[in-house]
Amino acid sequence: MPATSGTFNPMTFDTNRRDVLGGMALAGIMISAGPFAGPAHAQRSTTGDMTMATVKTKDGTEIFYKDWGPRDAQPICFHHGWPLSADDWDTQMLFFLDKGYRVVAHDRRGHGRSEQVANGHDIDTYAQDAAAVADHLDLKNAVHIGHSTGGGEAARYVARYGHGRVAKAVLMSAIPPIMVKSASNPGGTPVEVFDGFRKALAANRSQFYLDVPSGPFYGFNRPGAQPVQGMIYNWWRQGMMGAANAHYLGIEAFSETDQTEDLKAITVPTLVMHGDDDQVVPIADSALLSIKLLRQGELKVYKGFPHGMLTTHADTINADLLAFIRK
Repeated sequence: MPATSGTFNPMTFDTNRRDVLGGMALAGIMISAGPFAGPAHAQRSTTGDMTMATVKTKDGTEIFYKDWGPRDAQPICFHHGWPLSADDWDTQMLFFLDKGYRVVAHDRRGHGRSEQVANGHDIDTYAQDAAAVADHLDLKNAVHIGHSTGGGEAARYVARYGHGRVAKAVLMSAIPPIMVKSASNPGGTPVEVFDGFRKALAANRSQFYLDVPSGPFYGFNRPGAQPVQGMIYNWWRQGMMGAANAHYLGIEAFSETDQTEDLKAITVPTLVMHGDDDQVVPIADSALLSIKLLRQGELKVYKGFPHGMLTTHADTINADLLAFIRK
């Protein structure tokens, strides 16, 4: 997740809490306060009538997934952002379940309830894991919706594995085509910013995972914004369920992977949704470039919406997703 001038800059972080908080204050980010009882622990065994639904990939990694709704209904598959889990899509999954769809979402390897492994923390493997879930469930005529890093995962899945299986795609606040600044991408974010993220994560991951949703992710650092503690704590809960190594290596995956060819290869109708106040994945270097590369792309820009708009503006987002799917 990058920062642009005048927004959240993880390079201001240092290894002690005072410097972390000072850096956040300089960036104009509100730090949440108040008591918080920690996260629920994921269960990896059968307890009573509750069973973890998982699939094993070709390299033996166990991937957790949710699969709700009629098996003969059109599937909608959700791909979550960094460093979260399938739970980030709960509002959308309940909405579309109520509309009669089959809804599926998985936890990326090293995230949420999926296995914490040392390898495979890259866009290629993320897409292969998504394909393992889709193949296991024999999903066809599916709509794949990806947010942030999940947008990169969804784009690669649809481009490489979706032929004959995918009806439509949605890239929401998504990372493609590429985030890091380079000679070929002069409008991107300097790699030093992502180095700052790695430093902050390694120094105090728990505090970092409070500070990010308290500020730029949901736009709670904007004048007049009212932070919603439940959103902040749920972001923290999801992040802390995952593995530090997966999240650390995932920063390179989401920032340095060039997905230009993925976008060109997608042949199905694709909706690109992005807020123009996205401080995490700035619209100018993502959605506005992606739409030029897609064969059947449709761009929808949301004035003032933040990166986490699927949560902060769920009613608007859900209605627009439904309209696109029903076209």
